Amino acid sequence: MYDQLTPGDIKKMEEEIEYRKLVVRPKALEDVKEARAQGDLSENFEYYAAKKYKNQNESRIRYLERMIRTARVISEESAEDEAGINNTVTVEFVDDGLVETYKIVTTVRGNSLQNLISNESPLGKALLGKKEGDIAHVQVNDTVGYDVKVIKIENTVDDGSDKIRSF
Repeated sequence: MYDQLTPGDIKKMEEEIEYRKLVVRPKALEDVKEARAQGDLSENFEYYAAKKYKNQNESRIRYLERMIRTARVISEESAEDEAGINNTVTVEFVDDGLVETYKIVTTVRGNSLQNLISNESPLGKALLGKKEGDIAHVQVNDTVGYDVKVIKIENTVDDGSDKIRSF
């Protein structure tokens, strides 16, 4: 599923796991205990809500641990003048002259609404390894494709501001 992760992705996931185990889990267990103490469980909505929250937290922990365990670690490094993971790339769409800026990230951090594109998306794949001035052909499917011109590449430091998506 999401098997390509950078060392930074893994670090963020480990931090989230630690937070969920040390902060969220004890609070969720306490909420279940308090709701259970209120009496009849058959009509106790707070008990069911607390159990559901506890189970969602445990599920998220297992999900993150499984992703880390099965991950294929990829490098965040790229040449100074090449587009790579965690680089911000400004492109011009050749067909209409529209200029957009995207940050190339791994799939787990991709968020098209924030212009964070996955390295596995058609545009992300096309941009990887390109240099300023290069034309990249983006093949969307067997019949549709378009060209973009790389205008500017910025080597950005991963500051952790973009989060791992939760499901």
